[in-house]
Amino acid sequence: MYVKLLNELFEAAVAAASPASCLPAYLPAAPPGYPARKGRTLVVGAGKAAAGMAKVVEEQWDGPVSGLVVTRYGHGMPLKTIELVEAGHPLPDAAGQRAAARMLEQVTELSAGDRVIGLFSGGGSALLALPAPGVSLDHKQTVTRALLRRGANIREINNVRKHLSAIKGGRLAAACAPASVVTLMISDVPGDDPSSIASGPTVPDPTTRAEALAVLRKYGITQPRAVIDSLQNTDNETPKPGDPCFDNTRHEIAACTQDALEAAAELAIQRGYAVLILGDLEGEARDVALVQAGIVRQILRFGQPESAPCVVLSGGETTVTVRGGGRGGRNAEFALALAIALEGLPGVYALAADTDGIDGTEDNAGCIVHPDTLKKAADKGVDAETSLVDNDAYSVFQASDGLIKTGPTRTNVNDFRAILVTG
Repeated sequence: MYVKLLNELFEAAVAAASPASCLPAYLPAAPPGYPARKGRTLVVGAGKAAAGMAKVVEEQWDGPVSGLVVTRYGHGMPLKTIELVEAGHPLPDAAGQRAAARMLEQVTELSAGDRVIGLFSGGGSALLALPAPGVSLDHKQTVTRALLRRGANIREINNVRKHLSAIKGGRLAAACAPASVVTLMISDVPGDDPSSIASGPTVPDPTTRAEALAVLRKYGITQPRAVIDSLQNTDNETPKPGDPCFDNTRHEIAACTQDALEAAAELAIQRGYAVLILGDLEGEARDVALVQAGIVRQILRFGQPESAPCVVLSGGETTVTVRGGGRGGRNAEFALALAIALEGLPGVYALAADTDGIDGTEDNAGCIVHPDTLKKAADKGVDAETSLVDNDAYSVFQASDGLIKTGPTRTNVNDFRAILVTG
């Protein structure tokens, strides 16, 4: 019963962020401020939700549309007039590079009478892989891999990516001028900063090359040399707020983590549970798990800050500093650390999953924790503590029948975590 409820909460969260649910309100027959006129409507976009967003535009836009969007392998769907390309994520690949180059070529042909609809969501930064002059795709892959393994957060990774790109950090908007640009976003970043969503191809970039270099220094990354040279080159700075290239642009965030959390909260309340929403959270997955385990114990012992039965909800994006050689994404790591911290506490169940349906690079969206998770794994010879040290949470939940497999959801507002405290 409790596991079923957790799955229903996750489904409600994903549904609230699906393009079919959230995007139509931002696509009237003619967008606000853009009266009907002659000219092309070109759709460009990238992200794990790109295919679903493009499909909404095709079905609901009043007039012909064409264009190109890029999504992760396996996250596509049939489109009629907008071309869809699948590419690599989280590591960029040649397919993403070719698609980004073609996208840039398409927008440079536009005139003042044309309009661009940008569709960007989480994952778009890796998928639009068009390196800056002097930087190769291999260089970007090397740096991205190093940042991921060393636990850099999404803002740090995207700061570096946009300054090594010929299309991100507002450069796509600069190429679109003089056409008008309206950008619709599904946010996967804590705080919903539009310049961080897919590394902000069509919005001003408030970050600098110096900040990108500081990120590399923080994580001890000194190679490839071409990357360092590019970030030190003053000609490679991104367009900033106030740049005239943004005069005829605007953006809207169609869905974010809070929308998903509120949808889950509404369902939980309907089922008779009090709700505590912690909001967007960042930090090492296992550290976030320890904090939330402490909250659970406080609820059970003192009825603070809510009394059981209740549901503790959170979103955001944790990180994992990889030191071992095991399997598992950040949600599995959170779930395993939580299970260990709870020590089989009766009446506590939890779910941690990525709303895009893929936890890291594995085949599961996330994991379920129940009071006998660790015992089930131990009975099959899998030790939880050893697995956590080896970053091998996947094995624990595989052994305890706790893996959640949904396949791609074609949206992405990042992580969803729900802890059910039954009392």
